[in-house]
Amino acid sequence: MKSLPKAVFFDRDGTLNVDTGYVHDSENLIWMPGALEIVSDLTAAGWLVFVVTNQSGVARGYYTEEEVVKLHEWMNKRFAENGGHVTEFFYCPHLPEAKIAKYNITCECRKPGPQMILKAFEYYNIHKNRAFLFGDGKRDIEAAERAGIPGFLFHGGNIREFVHNNLPRTKD
Repeated sequence: MKSLPKAVFFDRDGTLNVDTGYVHDSENLIWMPGALEIVSDLTAAGWLVFVVTNQSGVARGYYTEEEVVKLHEWMNKRFAENGGHVTEFFYCPHLPEAKIAKYNITCECRKPGPQMILKAFEYYNIHKNRAFLFGDGKRDIEAAERAGIPGFLFHGGNIREFVHNNLPRTKD
């Protein structure tokens, strides 16, 4: 019998890349130290890697969903060049006080809501006992808790070292 997949969820801005404010193109993305390497390490070890990110810049009219998708595709190419792979990027473009009407909703996908994580559980047959989240904000940790998984609060530095020092060992 095949074992269920192991999964790591990352917040994006402030965890995989430096949060310089509404990052939406590759020219403005600065990798967090160790980001490319940790995705490679996890991929090589058989983990599914996901990104769950609030992108309120879409709702505010700063950039489009297409720009978010294009940036995520670019990021995954950089991960692949280093031997890594993000299985899927989940993002929430909503904001209750949004400038753009179609994004002006209260939803459960916007962290601290757990919906992005729960979608991955459903689509990829992930059990919460085999999943973890790393993020730089309280809303990331709350989303993890609401999804029933451990969350680790990253305060900056080298994300690869942080993950290796905090990721529980799992049996296969």
